[in-house]
Amino acid sequence: MVSPLNWLLGLFSLDIGIDLGTANTLVNVRGRGIVINEPSVVAIEKKSRKVLAIGAEAKEMVGRTPGNIVAIRPLRDGVISDFDVTEQMLHYFIHKVHDRMLLRIPRPRVVVGIPSGVTEVEKRAVYDATISAGAREAYLIEEPMAAAIGADLPVSDALGSMIVDIGGGTTEVAVTSLGGIVVARSIRVAGDEMDQDIINYAKQKYNLLIGEQTAEAVKIKAGSAYPLEPEMVVNLRGRNLITGLPEAIDVSSVELREALRPSVDIITDTLRQAIDETPPELIADLMAHGIALAGGGALLKGLAQRLSEETKMRVYVAEDPLSCVARGAGRVLENFEVLSQTLASMQRGSTLH
Repeated sequence: MVSPLNWLLGLFSLDIGIDLGTANTLVNVRGRGIVINEPSVVAIEKKSRKVLAIGAEAKEMVGRTPGNIVAIRPLRDGVISDFDVTEQMLHYFIHKVHDRMLLRIPRPRVVVGIPSGVTEVEKRAVYDATISAGAREAYLIEEPMAAAIGADLPVSDALGSMIVDIGGGTTEVAVTSLGGIVVARSIRVAGDEMDQDIINYAKQKYNLLIGEQTAEAVKIKAGSAYPLEPEMVVNLRGRNLITGLPEAIDVSSVELREALRPSVDIITDTLRQAIDETPPELIADLMAHGIALAGGGALLKGLAQRLSEETKMRVYVAEDPLSCVARGAGRVLENFEVLSQTLASMQRGSTLH
């Protein structure tokens, strides 16, 4: 039951849903949609730990900073690796939303998406960082549940739905029914690991050292999990490890598919294991309605076809997969009385309150 005071505050505050991702942070404001989509990167001065830039401005500094400045990602594998920097990043995003309003308004109620496999200590870190950053109330929702809500899956019905959320640091596989998660698998293999696969391949086959941003750009342009028609060729630029000089080579999408195979195979195996654990009645629902892909990794060319071939079920990419978690967190705020069960299923037995 919502207290009269909280109900009144809710009328005037900008309630916020946050997808606190390893690669990007998205902020969804109730009634206004997604207003912020920026990299989860913070540039700090080494000695003083003073924050110099956050988000897109900091991302441009990665690999290009002088010795006294370092651009870091305060979240690794979907969890907080640097609490103080994460708190400042959250504070920045929350206040960036509120500063756009001319009137003074109450502090927001915030729903934050977190990976399903995190520990109670990691949950507490996210909760504390959100409250310290200026939230009036903080709620945590498992990312696959938020992604399922954002992908318009019928999570509250007595019907099995499956979501595969491939982010920057984690891949979440979950089967939902009646507002809860029936089967969940969380692995720390996702977009970042795919980038590392490409870096390792270039190093081992061509003695070429490339950066993370180059690997990511090549993955987006020509990376795939299934044969392409036609295949593509991209240019890789980096430093030759033998001569120490700059070098550019042409790499085909066939080679990139081979480079990405380790990560894709792990994601495929995880999906098959989750299906193997799913009750038969829910399997029938999945066969009828298919499996939804969300997150940036869902955009890898041919991934849906590869997973469909492996599972013998329809696999499809959700609409705007990058924003599914943020949209889902926002919908929880818009329909809090109905969807609060999706929060309670995770926080029951937790020490957050």
